[in-house]
Amino acid sequence: MIQPISYTLTLTAEFQGKRLDATVSQLLKQYSRNLIKQWILEGKLLLNGKAAKPKDPVSENDEIIIEATLESQISNPAQSLPLEIVFEDEQLLVINKPPGLVVHPGAGNQDHTLLNALLHYDPALEYLPRAGIVHRLDKETSGLMVIAKTLETHTYLIDLMQHHEVKRTYEAVIWGPCISGATIDAPMGRHPKQRIRMAVVNGGKPAVTHFRLIERFREHTHVRVMLETGRTHQIRVHMAHIRHPVVGDPVYGGRFKLPPKATEELIAELRGFKRQALHAAELTLEHPITHEQMTWKAPLPQDIQNLLICLKSDTTKNASK
Repeated sequence: MIQPISYTLTLTAEFQGKRLDATVSQLLKQYSRNLIKQWILEGKLLLNGKAAKPKDPVSENDEIIIEATLESQISNPAQSLPLEIVFEDEQLLVINKPPGLVVHPGAGNQDHTLLNALLHYDPALEYLPRAGIVHRLDKETSGLMVIAKTLETHTYLIDLMQHHEVKRTYEAVIWGPCISGATIDAPMGRHPKQRIRMAVVNGGKPAVTHFRLIERFREHTHVRVMLETGRTHQIRVHMAHIRHPVVGDPVYGGRFKLPPKATEELIAELRGFKRQALHAAELTLEHPITHEQMTWKAPLPQDIQNLLICLKSDTTKNASK
């Protein structure tokens, strides 16, 4: 599908002598500079009523007229899938993603993803890169995600992400009783031998994770985790690196084990827990229009709640023996 767009811009003195493409890119930050350059070369962007070149200088009171079109960014089908909407306005959509839902279509997951669901919920998102998705959660990680609903907001959120100005707080259940929280500062990159995995590696990209205790059990700990950086699988890799892998993690969790003297209920719960016990519980960012600091929270899903109940019961029963 094609969406027409139209702009008339009158330049102020601050742009005197600047390149045409750079000027328009600064004024219309929602569009990439390459797209703006394409409009100029195709004659869809006129300077004072005439065709121009991207490098042409502009002057105060110059008039720029744009009559162009936006083509759909996505070829994936829209599909009706349930979405838990936590917040929505004209700029943002915040959802609570359930475990098991893939964010983007890819090998082995061509449809029934969050992207397909978003296209059905709001067809206008097809004109945005990745249907407005600006960050991701692993398939089996639950919790909060923010979606851009306009190109301006998409650009704004990407900028916030790049400057680490979006605060994401997770909750996780990890193996081993921790005495205190800590900061993990360990660079990450592709695993040197298993390329589908990430790992702590020398010369990797900087990765910093902070975690604090919520509750300690006999052989497990419930923690709150704050990301300073956003590397792929960062929490899962970092927790495994310090020998406290996330419960249920099929990739980084290591060999399955049971705590000594575990109750039957806990044994059954651990055997049946088939995903990483990781949940994006809180999301804080500055609103793109009002610039208000906004925070959203999502309660732990029922499977992690059930796990915590069993861990608490196991700790209490073993303490009384």
